[in-house]
Amino acid sequence: MKSKWYVLLLVIIMYLPVSIDATILYVVAPVLSTQLQASHNQLLWIMDIYPLVMAALLLPMGAFGDRIGYRKMAIYGSLVFGIASTGAACANTPEILIATRALLAVGAAMIVPATLAAVRRNYVDEKDRNMALGIWTTVGTGGALAGPLVGGVLLSHFYWGSVFLINIPVVMIVIFLISKTLPDDKGDIRQPVNLFQGLLLMSALLILIYATKSLVNHGNPILLSVYLFLVGLVLFGCFITIQMVSRSPLLDTGLLTKRNIIAGVILALVSMITLVGFELVISQELQFVHRFTPVQAGLYIMPLMLASCLAGPVAGYLINHFGVKSVAMVGLAASAISLYVLSDVNFVSQTAKAWTWMVVLGAGDTVALMASSSAIMTAAPADKASSAGSLEGMSYELGTGLGITVFGSVLAGVYSATVRLPENLPRDIYASASKSFSEALAISRHLDEASREDLLKAASSAFMHSHTVMLESASLILTMLMILTFFIFKPGNAFRS
Repeated sequence: MKSKWYVLLLVIIMYLPVSIDATILYVVAPVLSTQLQASHNQLLWIMDIYPLVMAALLLPMGAFGDRIGYRKMAIYGSLVFGIASTGAACANTPEILIATRALLAVGAAMIVPATLAAVRRNYVDEKDRNMALGIWTTVGTGGALAGPLVGGVLLSHFYWGSVFLINIPVVMIVIFLISKTLPDDKGDIRQPVNLFQGLLLMSALLILIYATKSLVNHGNPILLSVYLFLVGLVLFGCFITIQMVSRSPLLDTGLLTKRNIIAGVILALVSMITLVGFELVISQELQFVHRFTPVQAGLYIMPLMLASCLAGPVAGYLINHFGVKSVAMVGLAASAISLYVLSDVNFVSQTAKAWTWMVVLGAGDTVALMASSSAIMTAAPADKASSAGSLEGMSYELGTGLGITVFGSVLAGVYSATVRLPENLPRDIYASASKSFSEALAISRHLDEASREDLLKAASSAFMHSHTVMLESASLILTMLMILTFFIFKPGNAFRS
């Protein structure tokens, strides 16, 4: 009894930095824009490379763990995570930070399946296992909840690299405890890893996202961006083809023939995109426009994250009593209404109103996410539960990455199209200041006081307009998804294809 609770404690210590690192950079982005001179596009890559690489590698790393054993997997993953954290803390250019964040995701993709395997193997009793998995989920949510606040506190006392340095002592403790206390488990060397398929999926996603960002923000010539987008589509098509013909596909294509699983994946993707995207918008607006400190911005977001954390158990109760379809529609409706209201809220002068609707958004989005989980796991056959869980986890991580990409790119695109810079500014700075607020802010530091205030006023006005357009669009998309949900999901808790 003592040993399995010790294993759970070890799992918590190992998983917590992984979950914190998903959100800790939300309040660090403005600092990176000045100290590393990172452009808006580079800031987006710094933030979204982590969940995107992690989403593509979760499945092959799970198979790799089956092959070598999860004790070794946990040690290797923690070692990679620690090395990447050191590299990220020492990065002196945006490109190096992006590369080390990608390596950080490789370590995280190894740690996550190792923690889940540790829970499965040490908790034989179903009730104990469910409780342990519930604690594991809470650690993930709690880590994401704490990320912006932890980042803000560290930034108020130390330099920005400290948000990565805090991982290193944790990793050292984890590696020591695992190597000294956990017994070695034998892997199955016959287990196919499918690393090539994972790398193919990752390449397709990254090329598609790079091309999309370039098209929206005019980062490259249009023809080159279109060409890259087509290359990404071809690679993604190759990945899908391999899944259909391979004897050991990365994804179980049989699951993708069930419409309720497809609907659940879409629901998870869109819900994560809107939740993460809103967090990105509000974090940047509070610091760029309203001049909040990182700690103040982290505290301001707390109602949203607390509502997300606390709504989980309530959502489970509602699904059991009213069915997935009804609960999903209520969650989507609450999220859509709250985003529409928040699109026209001033976060400084209307704080109470903003917090109220942020609570509604956090609760509604979490309810929709729980409904998607129930839809996926209920529609999957019992012998495919592990594959369905992996598909769900990949949907969450992909939604996180796409939320940063979609909201960040559209935000910059609308800003660039609507900003009206003052006539008294030097002409040579117009192009750069029109790209994003972060670049306008960097330029303003080299201007006289009057010109600086004029530039920041124009940039703030354009950013606020972008915020309105983005949240109204997200509200419309959620409304359309709610209508789609009505026609796809069948009433009740159990699903049959």
